[in-house]
Amino acid sequence: MTQNQEVVIGIDGGGTHTRVMVANLEGQVLSYVEKGASSIYKDAQASQNVRQAIEEALQQAGVDKAQVRMLTAGIAGFDAESDLEWVLPLTDVEGLDCTKVHVNDAVVAHSGALMAEPGIIVISGTGSILYAVNEEGRRIRNYDLHHYAASAARFLAYDATYELLAGSVEDRDNALIQEMLAFWDVSTVKELSHLALQGFIADQRERNKRFAELAPLITQSATSGSPLAQRVCDRALHQIAIGVEMLASYFERPKVQVSLIGSVVTSDYFRERLASRLAQGVQRSYQLVEPVYPPVIGAVLLAFKELHIPISEEHLEKLSNWR
Repeated sequence: MTQNQEVVIGIDGGGTHTRVMVANLEGQVLSYVEKGASSIYKDAQASQNVRQAIEEALQQAGVDKAQVRMLTAGIAGFDAESDLEWVLPLTDVEGLDCTKVHVNDAVVAHSGALMAEPGIIVISGTGSILYAVNEEGRRIRNYDLHHYAASAARFLAYDATYELLAGSVEDRDNALIQEMLAFWDVSTVKELSHLALQGFIADQRERNKRFAELAPLITQSATSGSPLAQRVCDRALHQIAIGVEMLASYFERPKVQVSLIGSVVTSDYFRERLASRLAQGVQRSYQLVEPVYPPVIGAVLLAFKELHIPISEEHLEKLSNWR
C-alpha cells in the first residue's frame, strides 16, 4: 500500500466498456482497468462490472479505500433523476465511503475532450447523445429538446437490415449484402427474412448488442460506395447535424468547437461527411477538434474540480503521459 497518499477515482461508464482510473492529487495515474458495460440497459451485470473494476483499480494502485478523496462517474443511460435507483448502486463498494459524483457519461467526455472550454461533443457509438456547454457554462443535451439522433451502432444496423428485407438495394450493394448474410449465418435474403420473423434474437440486450456488431460493415461499405450503406449513414448524419445546429443556437460566439467521440461518428465516412455538412453551417461556423483526453481522464479532471484542486500544467503533463 502507498502510505499517506490521497487519490481520486475517475470512471467512464459506457454502454460497452467500464473504464476506471486511479490518480493521486498531483495527477499521477496509478492504475487503469477496463471491464464490461456500466449501463443496465446494455448489460445485466453492470453493477458487478463497475464494482469489480473499482476494486481491481484500487488493488493495482496499491491504495486503500480510505485514501480515496473523491469518485466521479460518468454513466451511460443516466438521463433522469429516476435513474439514480440503478446508478448509485454501481459504485456502492463496501468500505468506499468517499464523496461520489454521478453524471451522464457525456459530461466526463466533454470534460476530457474540450477541457471545460465551450463547445459541443457528439457521441455516437454504442449509444448516441449530443452535449454542449456554452460560454455561460450552461449544459445542454439534445435530449433536453426531446431530440434523439438515431445514429448509435445498432440503429445503423437495424436500418440497413430493414432496407435489405424491403428490397431497397442496387447491384453496387452486392458486396455488403453478402457480408450481412454471412454475419447472420444465412445464405439468402429469404432466410434472413425468416430469421427476422423469429425476432433475430429473443433477448433484447443480446439482440441490440449483436446488431451493434454489424455497424462497422455499414460504415465501411458506405466509404466503399454502397448506396444502401450511404443512405442509412446519411440519414443518421442528418440527425446529428440538426442536433449540432440546434445546440449551437445557444452559443454567442460565431464559431463553435465540435468534438467527435465513438466508433460510428469517428468512422471515415461519418467524419468526412459531417465535416462537409458543418462547413455549410446555418446557425454558426464550426471547428472540428480532436478530443484532448479520453472520457476517463475527463472524469479524473472533474474529480479535481470537485475538490477545488487547481489543475496545473504539471497535472496535465502527467495525465498526458499516463500510458
